[in-house]
Amino acid sequence: MCKALAGDNVLFYKLVTSLSRFQKQLIFLAFDMAIVPVAFVCAVFLNNSLALSWPLLLENAPMVFCLLGLAALTSSALGLPRIKLNAYENRGILRTTLFAFVMGLAALALSPWIGTVLQPETYIIFTMVFLILAVTWRVVLRQVTLGIYRRGDPRFRVIVYGAGQTGQQLAAALRTDSAVELVAFVDDDPTMQSLVVSGLPVYAPAELTRLMERKRIDRIVLAMPSTTARVQARIAARLRPLGVEVHSLPSFASLVSAGEVSLKKAAMPLDELLGRQNLDSKLPSSAEAYAGRTILITGAGGSIGSELCRQLMKSQPARLVLLDHSELALYNIERTLSEQAGTTQLVPVLGSVTDDGLIRRTLAEHKVDIVLHAAAYKHVPLVEANELSGLWNNVFGTRIVAQAARDAKVAQFILVSSDKAVRPTNIMGASKRLAELIVQDLATRSSGTRFSMVRFGNVLGSSGSVIPLFREQIAQGGPVTLTHGEVTRYFMTIAEAARLVLLAGSYSRGGDVFVLDMGKPVPIRQLARQMIEGAGLTVRDKDNPDGDIEIRITGLRPGEKLHEELLLSSDLLTTPHSKILRAQEDFLSEIEIANAMRDLREAIDAHDAAAARRVVARWVEQHDDPGKEGSATAT
Repeated sequence: MCKALAGDNVLFYKLVTSLSRFQKQLIFLAFDMAIVPVAFVCAVFLNNSLALSWPLLLENAPMVFCLLGLAALTSSALGLPRIKLNAYENRGILRTTLFAFVMGLAALALSPWIGTVLQPETYIIFTMVFLILAVTWRVVLRQVTLGIYRRGDPRFRVIVYGAGQTGQQLAAALRTDSAVELVAFVDDDPTMQSLVVSGLPVYAPAELTRLMERKRIDRIVLAMPSTTARVQARIAARLRPLGVEVHSLPSFASLVSAGEVSLKKAAMPLDELLGRQNLDSKLPSSAEAYAGRTILITGAGGSIGSELCRQLMKSQPARLVLLDHSELALYNIERTLSEQAGTTQLVPVLGSVTDDGLIRRTLAEHKVDIVLHAAAYKHVPLVEANELSGLWNNVFGTRIVAQAARDAKVAQFILVSSDKAVRPTNIMGASKRLAELIVQDLATRSSGTRFSMVRFGNVLGSSGSVIPLFREQIAQGGPVTLTHGEVTRYFMTIAEAARLVLLAGSYSRGGDVFVLDMGKPVPIRQLARQMIEGAGLTVRDKDNPDGDIEIRITGLRPGEKLHEELLLSSDLLTTPHSKILRAQEDFLSEIEIANAMRDLREAIDAHDAAAARRVVARWVEQHDDPGKEGSATAT
């Protein structure tokens, strides 16, 4: 029985969603015409001075037919069929009222010429019944249609925190939305609790956990604009452990005041604040270098890897091989790309870059032309605390993929590196520098594969970067933490980073280290202040003790720099684009690389972190005095 009902619902849903707008208008027009005879019969029946009979109805049949045609013309002229059922509110009812009066007057005027002259009250009754039927069929059909849509497609379920005026206005706005279902109100005011507002119950905040379990809530909206931003941030922080999104809504009245827009000044985009205005759009296209090729992207589900995939899709490659060790990340990027794949074949490969057999089979099976190696452990504190895992993944993972690419005669291999590889003070940076040295060594001994590296600074909004951390801290009401008040960083957008990697493939001659002219480094304290003010809050300090968010200095962490660098030397060459430079840097010989890899492999196999650090210190040029350096909490 349930399966039959579900099947019928799917059938109705497909039928309703398949109708064109013109077809719906014809159906609405037919309903307006169909109620004419019904209203006329009801009017005769309700008039006590008349006896309902077939002869009487037949005498007035010509008039009813005339009214049918008039109903079609009047309904069309008033635009009633064009009013969406979902938007049938006061204005629609007023038009329907005018429609009913026109029909009543027309019946009164036509009766002496076409039908039997009836008492005036009959035409009054006809008008009223016609109005009731015209409004009723729209309201009923609207509810039926909404029910079909709601059962045919899962709805986004919302609780509104705040049952005041703004919450009620939001409820009215969502009442006609087939994609969102407002489930209940929650309010801190005890006098509001247990009441029914806008047709919905109002609960106490203590009931939220039970509501989450019973009602399957997707989002909580804070509709309390009179509350300070700091209080809202703390409420949001208290609600997040419930496992739902928490959003804040301004008052509707605050959007427009005295006829003028009174919105808060919009926060300047972070890329503009950091001097990165639309630079990615100024970089030339490299589509021709990748069109029709088979490309392997390692770390395809990461911040840089996923953006590389999205930009490569515009080049229309023959095949994208997506490799990632995270099942969730691989699933997400494949699902995203499949919507725009077109003729490009997507091949997801779940596995690690340290699996030599998997890498070689993948390159051979799919006849890969280009490898973009973006897979790496990059979070400085985590790699610092897990140095052996970081070195194994970043150093030997790069070596395995690069050597396999050379042996498979892949045309190009591009390593995504980091500014932390320049005179590093931490294991993550040292691992990336060792990866660069491996690629530079292979470039000197490879005749079939062009090896190159791309080095850039922090990427705006990437996982593990300082900006998502600041956003989370601001959302929780602060404080925003820095490890040093003078720390600076270079920043670029994810789009710029991906475009630079792709351009490197077209500019590469072999063994190149490409860097982007990133302008001046940005003080992280300044960035924190701009993000706080961009969220509509103020910084709390000695000059403003009543501010919303404090910027707190927490102290330096091991292995982090005060200022990052992009170059080991000032020896630079130009490329076809003024913003992209080619660095000329020293590298290790084949024997030195072999010795370094042997010693590092022995240390990792012996699980000897101290020995691994000694190997790194011997072969990687490091910062002169790392103990005096510091950085932001996340980089």
